[in-house]
Amino acid sequence: MNCRHCNAQLSHVLIDLGHQPASNAYLTSAMLESSEVYAPLKTFVCEECWLVQLPSYHRSDELFTPDYPYFSSVSQGWVDHAKRYAEAMIARFHLTEEDWVVEVASNDGYLLQFIKDAGIPCTGIEPTASTAAAARVKGIESVERFFGVELARELVAARGHASLTAANNVLAHVPDINDFAEGFSILLAPEGIATFEFPHLVNLINQCQFDTIYHEHYSYLSLTAVTKIFAAKGMRIFDVEKIPTHGGSLRVYLCLNAATTHPETPAVPLILAEEGDEGVNTSQYYETLAVRAEKIKLDLLEFLITQKKSGKSVAAYGAAAKGNTLLNFAGVHSDLIDFVCDAAPSKQGQYLPGSHIPILSPKALYERKPDFVLILPWNIREEIVSQHRVGDWGARFVVAVPRLEIF
Repeated sequence: MNCRHCNAQLSHVLIDLGHQPASNAYLTSAMLESSEVYAPLKTFVCEECWLVQLPSYHRSDELFTPDYPYFSSVSQGWVDHAKRYAEAMIARFHLTEEDWVVEVASNDGYLLQFIKDAGIPCTGIEPTASTAAAARVKGIESVERFFGVELARELVAARGHASLTAANNVLAHVPDINDFAEGFSILLAPEGIATFEFPHLVNLINQCQFDTIYHEHYSYLSLTAVTKIFAAKGMRIFDVEKIPTHGGSLRVYLCLNAATTHPETPAVPLILAEEGDEGVNTSQYYETLAVRAEKIKLDLLEFLITQKKSGKSVAAYGAAAKGNTLLNFAGVHSDLIDFVCDAAPSKQGQYLPGSHIPILSPKALYERKPDFVLILPWNIREEIVSQHRVGDWGARFVVAVPRLEIF
């Protein structure tokens, strides 16, 4: 088994979460009578380039299917984040109707709608038909393809080069990360900017965010590794910001090596130095995650079993991929969690993969009034708590990551 970036042999295991189904492979009632496809969820650390990665057990088109159920616009907090991003990029880089903005993994147009509203030409690249169709309803041109060198060349031939490319929370999702990175070096204009947002590996390790590991995430990214990946394709990082999304992410700004208008900011060497101080480029840094994850699993099971024995009911909120990793790692099924609520209509009426817990509308909380509500997407816990006053009937919220907390 070799590193997907530098081809070095992989032997250092970060964590083994057992065999699990794909986290977004939701089930219909009819599918409950059939077998599910499970694959190892074992991540490795490359001790040459320090890219943390999951082997490609699934092809991209097996995971990101035409009926892909995740719609970004369901989360108002995420839409607000996208709006702030669009406004900041337009202001910082003086984008006008003469420019062209391309977003890779544009989903349902949650971000490009703000670029379009500003009168700036834009195109979304989105391989899943369900979300691309939703984007077109917003008037967003959407290309239903996976991005890479081939598509980048086609876009340049047909349209020219992009002034700005955005790729939020997609860099981790591509099995051929070298082809993906090279695509941006082809698509960008000589002084163009590419931005990427991705959960920061340092937070995954330090805060034990092991539930962000799932088959759709092939890579787990540090600035150290990302710098090397894009440097190999003739691009350099000239700025980086820490942002709060997804439990703590980085937003990196890249340009072609030959670009002259984007000097490096002090933030780049600063965060690289911080990662060095943490030990990102040492094997020892990755040794404790598995032990801490095991404690989270046991604490959650102890809580759920205690409530079951006491006659208390537990529901969950958010049919999120990270929740499926946690539940399947812990071996939790519908005998311990009655149901999970999710605001996305595309998920309601289906069942979580592996655990087979039914997914219901949020109104089920108010109809069934569970004693506890386990928040699975802990990264948006404040948004969920603000929307649902479960305390009105005496219920309490619970999160399991990074530690069990009842509030």
